[in-house]
Amino acid sequence: MADRIVLNTVSYHGSGAIKEIVGEAQRRGFKHVFVCSDPDLVKFGVTAKVTDLLDEASIPYTVYSGIKPNPTIENVQEGVAAFKACGADSIVTIGGGSSMDTAKAIGIIITNPEFEDVRSLEGVAPTKNHAVPTIAVPTTAGTAAEVTINYVITDVEKQRKFVCVDTNDIPEVAVVDPDMMDSMPKGLTASTGMDALTHAIEGYTTRAAWELTDMFHLEAIKLIGQNLRGAVANTPEGRKGMAMAQYIAGMGFSNVGLGIDHAMAHTLSAHYDTPHGVACAMFLPITMEFNKEYSGERYREIARAMGVKGVDEMSQEEYRQAAIDAVRQLSIDVGIPTKNEKIREEDLDILATDALADACYPGNPREATKEQVIEMFRQLM
Repeated sequence: MADRIVLNTVSYHGSGAIKEIVGEAQRRGFKHVFVCSDPDLVKFGVTAKVTDLLDEASIPYTVYSGIKPNPTIENVQEGVAAFKACGADSIVTIGGGSSMDTAKAIGIIITNPEFEDVRSLEGVAPTKNHAVPTIAVPTTAGTAAEVTINYVITDVEKQRKFVCVDTNDIPEVAVVDPDMMDSMPKGLTASTGMDALTHAIEGYTTRAAWELTDMFHLEAIKLIGQNLRGAVANTPEGRKGMAMAQYIAGMGFSNVGLGIDHAMAHTLSAHYDTPHGVACAMFLPITMEFNKEYSGERYREIARAMGVKGVDEMSQEEYRQAAIDAVRQLSIDVGIPTKNEKIREEDLDILATDALADACYPGNPREATKEQVIEMFRQLM
């Protein structure tokens, strides 16, 4: 079976990259743009950095900002109705994973209306048509949703998140401008950065990993280890490094999948509304410990990429522990909590059941029993 890589048609990187949006919209013949962004970005003028460019170019647009941090089925359905009502023919999505995941679902349903219930998009949906032409502009350095074929929607009624995987949903254009990320508060910078690290480590150790994605993931781990602390301190170098790191991680994991960390993080977010990046970060040392015996020599390269010295002189046990310790220390340094006080003993069974049913779990290098998953959740209590 052939390995596959799916990427954007074109991407722009670096300070000032958002200036390329107008040219792309004009070349692609956009007549009315549906701007999908979250309410805080609209409120604090971040979205306006892009809509001002559309105004200057006299490109009509409608802003949709009815998006929650963990976007819901209702958010998507309202967005579909708003898209139809304004007569849009294209999407520019501005924000983190929540905005971009919502935009992906909207774009897919507009061109594949038989999936308008949203739930039927779970897993690998048999869509026939590519989503509405989309330009994705991230404002966080973590999710890499602008370059992935994945999106996650929350089913509030069933208290669960579901993952959708579809090559038809990838935005044609990604515009990764670190200047769009400089208003992120420290906590969000830390959590989204650790989400990117989780993408890179899980993508590097997943069952489907191969040479090309290994290259992406190791470079992403290296860049995150070098730049996340600086990004949290809001240095230009740190912001630039993390903007590139999270995109590179997305180039990899989007094409090979993730593992049990994301499966458990999705479950934690669905039940307690824990921010996704925080959930991923809290679980990362725990799941690395769980997977270490099933990852061959890969932890040595993780440790090396994280800046650990002398890994070639270490025993297998030593470099595996060094990799876990380096990740744990980075998480502590950027202020990620180590416990979640919302988890209750009586919830553990359903949390484990939902995690094992998550679409990310099958990529994990090690099979897990329900009891083992319960124990990993318990470590956060």
